[in-house]
Amino acid sequence: MSNTLLDYEGPLRTRMGACFPGERAVFRGHDLHADLKDMDWIELYAFGITGRRFSPQQTTVLHALWTYTSYPDPRLWNNRVAALAGSARSTGALGIAAAIAVSEASIYGWQPELAAADFLVRAHTKMKAGESLQDVLQQELQQHRRILGYGRPVATLQVDERIPAILARMKREQIAQGPYLQLAFEIERGLFQMGRQLPINYAAVVVAIPLDMGFSPRECYLFLQPSFLAGMPPCYLEATERPEGATFALRCSQVRYEGPARRLWQQE
Repeated sequence: MSNTLLDYEGPLRTRMGACFPGERAVFRGHDLHADLKDMDWIELYAFGITGRRFSPQQTTVLHALWTYTSYPDPRLWNNRVAALAGSARSTGALGIAAAIAVSEASIYGWQPELAAADFLVRAHTKMKAGESLQDVLQQELQQHRRILGYGRPVATLQVDERIPAILARMKREQIAQGPYLQLAFEIERGLFQMGRQLPINYAAVVVAIPLDMGFSPRECYLFLQPSFLAGMPPCYLEATERPEGATFALRCSQVRYEGPARRLWQQE
């Protein structure tokens, strides 16, 4: 038996919390129904991830980060899963869970957001140590060939519509742009100066704001996981209101196929 199993044998020890049925529930050392009973849900969610409290103004901005990217459009890759689940008469839990799972896409979704947060932290550290922004960008592009959080496949040269909305909300809440958000926009300008027409997209902004509130890249990733959720149930519900199988119905003759020609199976 490994030392790890021996070291951790016995009752589970946790700093996060415990449920005592009929008595109380403990959440990060606080009584959930007494100490935290008035806490906003997203504030509680962020507290569970970070162990820190946030001001009402910060919590409002964290709310807005989710609200402004809640699109009930079934054509979006993750919402499509929820809609197809409703069309197939799957349960809401399965459909929405699957939609959340595929939100972790490698081109768009949570993986680019985690990568964008990681790069902002590394770039900020290097520049504080004296490196120039251009050197940092050159190094990153040579190593990874792209910088996630910049450019948008569906609207490459247009302003991401979510960014002006969240900046306006920050202004109303009197939340100043912190060093990571300022750096995110400096990177956009730096890329333009290098001849790369890659406007900043929501992935860079949506992680820069929590980073400025003290989140780590991993904490940003965990906080943003449900950020598409509000748009999923409407897609599921609308699909259940149509006949079964009627969502995204498409006959084969409507598909433009340019792959290998039709092949026949032959028995050896």
